[in-house]
Amino acid sequence: MKILILGCGWLAESFAIDMIHQGHEVWASTTQNEKYHRLNANGIFSFIIDFDRENFPKRIELPAHFDVVLNSVPASQKNSLSVLENRFSNITCFLGRIAWRKQIFLSSIGIYPDKDGLFVESYSDQAELSPKLLLAEQKMLRLTNTVIYRLGGLFGKNRIFAKYFCDRICTTGEQPANFVHIDDVVPLIVAALFNKLQWPVYNVVAPLHPKKKDVIYASAKKYGLALPIAFEPGVDFQKIVSGELLQTELRYQFILPDPLQF
Repeated sequence: MKILILGCGWLAESFAIDMIHQGHEVWASTTQNEKYHRLNANGIFSFIIDFDRENFPKRIELPAHFDVVLNSVPASQKNSLSVLENRFSNITCFLGRIAWRKQIFLSSIGIYPDKDGLFVESYSDQAELSPKLLLAEQKMLRLTNTVIYRLGGLFGKNRIFAKYFCDRICTTGEQPANFVHIDDVVPLIVAALFNKLQWPVYNVVAPLHPKKKDVIYASAKKYGLALPIAFEPGVDFQKIVSGELLQTELRYQFILPDPLQF
């Protein structure tokens, strides 16, 4: 199988190395010289490209056809709509030069509003969806054979939830955790390569949703990290994002179903 990765961040790099070990051919883009050399050293055909550049490059030597495109270029909330419009227009232009059998675009459950409720993929009140993430998703869905994975809060490897609250005050402890571990995300991406999915959009979230406070206690104990200075009242909306649609369709058993295990 011939795989193209756009935006080879830490998740995509883990996926790429897994695919190399399985004997697949992987090409990957990055904006960093250091990562370019590291990817090449791991047997990945890497190339440097910045989809935000005004003078977007006309030609990069790539195969004409890929089986899969994993598109993990982010639609960051810190960017303006105009920056994201340019970024994803450039991606569309770039992908217009090749053919592929399936594209998986990695988005975020941050697209859903921060309020009480259970959120599933059919939630369609566009006035409440994040306009930046919605822009990116809509542009990618206009391309052929595209599936969107909306990832929950992603943890694993050096990303440990308690690390972000060491010796700080936590005001979100009463919120439910809508998290997912990289050890489940990579297999779920692989599963998308080999299965015909029925829907264009899926949430990728662990099935259990403990309080964030309890996840902090569990991960601080597991990894020997300091606890927050205090847990204080703050933003405590009860937002739960369901990943049941994808789990049921793929009959997938989570390796780490509970963020308390992360």
